[in-house]
Amino acid sequence: MYNDFGQQAVLGVLSHAFFIGITFYALRSVMIEKVVKKHHVFQFQLLYILVSIAIGSSVSNFFLSMSGWSRQIPFIFT
Repeated sequence: MYNDFGQQAVLGVLSHAFFIGITFYALRSVMIEKVVKKHHVFQFQLLYILVSIAIGSSVSNFFLSMSGWSRQIPFIFT
């Protein structure tokens, strides 16, 4: 029982870290630096990180939910 919770926690942490990293990498292709004001680089970098976390966490939650739901499908037939 507790082993399952531990495995789910590790899977959740790894999934979130992976998708946040992928989102950060994908956002690097967007050339928004031209829109940023001259002396507001730090604010832009902070926003960039927060947007990466928000999108990556949402995508990770989606995949974790799909994984959980797919494990519950066999219970339909019992």
